[in-house]
Amino acid sequence: MIKRAIEKKLKGFAKQYPVILLTGPRQSGKTTLCRSVFPAKPYLNFESLENQEFAEKDPKGLLEKYPDGAVFDEIQRCPQLLSYIQVRLEEHKKKGMYILTGSQNLLLLRSVQQSLAGRVAILELLPFSLDEIRGKISGHSIEQVIYTGCFPGVWNEKLNPTEAMRGYVRTYVERDLRQIINVKNLSTFQKFLKLCAGRIGQILNLSSIGNDLGISHTTIREWLSVLEASYIIYLLPAYYKNLNKRLVKSPKLYFMDTGLACYLLGIESHKHVSQYPLYGSLFENLIVTEMLKYFYDDARNAPLYFFRDKIGNEVDLVIERSQDIVGVEVKAGRTINSEWFKGLNYLSKIAKINVLSGHLVYGGVDTFKREGIHIWPYSQVKKLYLSIEGH
Repeated sequence: MIKRAIEKKLKGFAKQYPVILLTGPRQSGKTTLCRSVFPAKPYLNFESLENQEFAEKDPKGLLEKYPDGAVFDEIQRCPQLLSYIQVRLEEHKKKGMYILTGSQNLLLLRSVQQSLAGRVAILELLPFSLDEIRGKISGHSIEQVIYTGCFPGVWNEKLNPTEAMRGYVRTYVERDLRQIINVKNLSTFQKFLKLCAGRIGQILNLSSIGNDLGISHTTIREWLSVLEASYIIYLLPAYYKNLNKRLVKSPKLYFMDTGLACYLLGIESHKHVSQYPLYGSLFENLIVTEMLKYFYDDARNAPLYFFRDKIGNEVDLVIERSQDIVGVEVKAGRTINSEWFKGLNYLSKIAKINVLSGHLVYGGVDTFKREGIHIWPYSQVKKLYLSIEGH
């Protein structure tokens, strides 16, 4: 089993809080991690209708069956149980008593915060980072990594990525999300998912998507909120603080996993990735979500943004650090071009606060410095993160 970077925080929180909630997308490895870290704890999966019925009809009886706590998987299926857990915690003050997992962040977090405020630590587990699967991707091209994505099951079971993602979409995305947003027309929802994939790395335009589907931008906003809460997409906010310019303020759209995005785009082989018109955007997507994973693994909110003004000056990632910022440009090319530094230099010039450093992540293999910019290969994003955070 591949050791997950978040494991250290999970163990640490279990010594500090009575309840830990591990949330994240379906199939990101939450169950495997919890059962590995807490092997002595009883395990109950609320995907089981029998367990759901037990929790609904006799929640007190269920909790009494596990007097020292348990791992409760997919707790969003039984949110009413959280109130009874709260009562039990008043009676039994014990650290690391309940380990909860869930994959529908929108409703789950609201229920947890209402019932267990002050008693719960929340961690978010995304699919593998490149650093975690360094041994497995050795010898793989960047195109293979983008096409395969980072879901644990695909790597551990050596599955065909297209077949795996077809099953993932049908089993989890279409089934779970359609239930939440009550979509009656499956073909419309399928087209919506593909339209989102076709806009990777682009500024979010609700009206454009709505017009293409023939539905209101209000509905599109609701659907996107559910995709975001379910860890299907990631909306990167625009950075416009301390900048005296006309700036874009809408977020950029990314997918949490490039393998899922490739499937929705109709890419059926890694050989087609570099030839695809959105190759640069897919590479950018990989790096943005890679950086996001490292913040989540450290149990931190990710202070990630992008910068773009009305005349096209842009930086792919702006990382906020206290009163300073760091700029990171992302380019899929393997040969460094001085034109790639223009956005970073422009941001340094107009920013009203200190720009600590400029970095560029590219598709090559060497690490070096050029024209004051730190150059990193895509395989070294973890080292870039550590350097920015001062580790």
